[in-house]
Amino acid sequence: MLVEIATGFQERWNFPNAVGCLDGKHIRILCPKKSGTMFYNYKNFFSIVLQAVADHRCRFIFVDVGGYGKQSDGGTFSASSLSTFLENVHTNLPPSSHIEGIVTDMPFVILADDAYPLKTYIMKPYSRRNLSHEEKIFNYRLSRARRCVECAFGIMTAKWRWLGKCIETNVGKAERIVKCICLLHNIVIDREGGEFSSATLQQSLNESPLQGNRSSRMYNRASQEAQTIRDTFKSYFNGVGAVPWQNGSIQ
Repeated sequence: MLVEIATGFQERWNFPNAVGCLDGKHIRILCPKKSGTMFYNYKNFFSIVLQAVADHRCRFIFVDVGGYGKQSDGGTFSASSLSTFLENVHTNLPPSSHIEGIVTDMPFVILADDAYPLKTYIMKPYSRRNLSHEEKIFNYRLSRARRCVECAFGIMTAKWRWLGKCIETNVGKAERIVKCICLLHNIVIDREGGEFSSATLQQSLNESPLQGNRSSRMYNRASQEAQTIRDTFKSYFNGVGAVPWQNGSIQ
C-alpha cells in the first residue's frame, strides 16, 4: 500500500518516495476533572490532539488521538505509537529505492512541517533565515505535497461541523468520536472520489486553522544522515526533478 501511495505523491504532487504527510489538529473538549493545565493549549482552550498521516488523496492512513493539548507537535509525536512504528523503519517502511537522477537509493519518507524533528524518515522544511534559492525550492515542493494533510483536516471539519465546537463528553468518548469521524472521512472520499479542485483545496485549508503547537527544540535535533537525505532531495528538485512553475512560486 505504501508504495502505491508513494506513486500517487509522485504523479499528483511531484514528490518522489513520499508515503504520507504528517500534522496535528486540536480538538476542543470540556476541561477534564482534576487535569490541571495538561489539556490547556496555546490557543487558550482545552483540547486533545489528533495527529494524523494523510495520503496523496487526503485520506488518513494513520491517526493517533488523545495527546494532551499542552504538548507541542514534536512532543506529541515523540510520545505517539506512530513514532514507535517509524523508529523500526527497516521493518515498517519499504526499502530504499532508486529515483531517476539520484545516484544513491533514497528512503521512503513522511512529509512534515517545522514543528516535527528531521529524521531519515521525516522530511521538514529548511528553517534558518536567509535561505538560498535552492532551499526555498525544496521548501515549496515539500509544502505543496504536505498540504494534503491540512486539506484532510479542513475537508473533515467542513463536513462534520461538530469538530468546530466543543465535544461535551469525557476524554475517552471524545477520542472514539474523533476516530470514527476519521474513518467516515475516508469512506466518503473512497465513495465520492478524491479529485479536488484548487478552490476546494484552498477552502479546506481555511476550514482548518487550528493546528498543533510549535515544537520544542529538544525534539528537533537532526542527524547528519537525515540532513544529507534532505540535501539530496533539494538537489533533485533543483535539477532533474524540477517542475516548470516552481521558480515563479517562491518569493
